[in-house]
Amino acid sequence: MKYFGFLFILLGIVACENPLTVHKNLPPNNDWSAREATIPMKDSLEEGSTYLPVYSEIYQRNQNFTFDLTATVSIRNISLNDTIYVKSANYYNTHGELIRKYLTTPVFVRPMETIEIVVNEDDKEGGTGANFVFEWAMKKQALEPFFEAVMISTTGQQGLSFTTRGIRKK
Repeated sequence: MKYFGFLFILLGIVACENPLTVHKNLPPNNDWSAREATIPMKDSLEEGSTYLPVYSEIYQRNQNFTFDLTATVSIRNISLNDTIYVKSANYYNTHGELIRKYLTTPVFVRPMETIEIVVNEDDKEGGTGANFVFEWAMKKQALEPFFEAVMISTTGQQGLSFTTRGIRKK
């Protein structure tokens, strides 16, 4: 009977665990080689640029303490019919200095598809005022791509998450 009680407690502990989901079919973060695109003739496309604020960390209690965040940057094609092309994805820190170029060649995003860039929680290079600038191209009269970031972190029982949206640069 005491073995049954031990087994019951052990099963309860295992059942309470919340394992992380692992996406097995995704390429490694920022490996865009399978998405390389040759952009059609320039005069057949509309080009644009979008600014997206992200946060590697935010202030906590006062300006001397920060809370580290993971940022998931979503690049969404909201068109049902047209492919879009992302020509560059440049990451800048709080001081406006370019710290990383995520693309070396243009990539395609199929209709209704989302591709992502993840800035890991331990990557604090961006700081409290990090941002991305995306250069993109699309068929004239198509829907513009949608850029959004989700920042999240959990420590113990405290969790923090929020989103930001991109704005088109003129």
